[in-house]
Amino acid sequence: MTSQAVVLLALKASIVLSVFAVGLDAQFQDALYLARRPALLVRSLVAMDVVMPVVVAMIVGAFRLPPAFEIVLVALAVSPVPPLLPKKQIGAQGDPSYTVGLLVLSAVVAIPIIPIDIELLGRFLDAPVHMKAWPIARLGLQTILAPLALGMAVRHFAPSIALRISKPMGLAAAILLAISLLPILFVAWPAIIALIGNGALAAIAAFVLVGLAVGHWFGGPDPHNRAVLALATATRHPGIALTIATTNFPEQKAVLPAILLYLILSAILAIPYLQWRKRLPFPPP
Repeated sequence: MTSQAVVLLALKASIVLSVFAVGLDAQFQDALYLARRPALLVRSLVAMDVVMPVVVAMIVGAFRLPPAFEIVLVALAVSPVPPLLPKKQIGAQGDPSYTVGLLVLSAVVAIPIIPIDIELLGRFLDAPVHMKAWPIARLGLQTILAPLALGMAVRHFAPSIALRISKPMGLAAAILLAISLLPILFVAWPAIIALIGNGALAAIAAFVLVGLAVGHWFGGPDPHNRAVLALATATRHPGIALTIATTNFPEQKAVLPAILLYLILSAILAIPYLQWRKRLPFPPP
């Protein structure tokens, strides 16, 4: 096994551990949260799977972007909620039940939606972009649905164990994530720097900031829901985005650096929103 394969395996393990930790704090009924709230379900899907692909089409038309960035933006626009996001959403006074429900919904809906969105965006951008449902289903099952269900099962059948191991699991996931990302960033940093310019930073910033605004608005009157959907709309699953981009354009070596640049910039741009949310005077959900 190569060193790169080891690093990617550690990254995937950190994601699985993180989602498992979220499941340890959740209940099975949380997964059905949106099924009992059809209006919020529709608004969530429109914000993430309809508005953001349109926004990306507008961004690509407005900026002269390197091919790798166009590919990455399209892939991010149709990717579901990232599995590392729930802790951040809850920290921003988001509703934990909505957070889990949205994680499940986005993973399930991604299977039929992503191939459709990819085809439509490919035709609009005149790019040969295609994606089968099975790779998306497999990745969503491995990194979201299976570890989340396992964590909820432990919470249901052994709540005392779930309470005891939840924080250590989350800490272990964070440490493993840092260990796996640092070598990737170190190797890819020159390529990341080389990508900066030609409107790339402005395009990523537009994607993140518009995503925060769209999600906040579509979240509705409940401020706890607004926090969850704002972060979910602006922050997407990097693993699925990478799968889409590398499957369609394996010759584009700048895809991974472009996704890493997006992750760095999206984390930075979300900080003011998170700080603002934490200062708001409404009670926790």
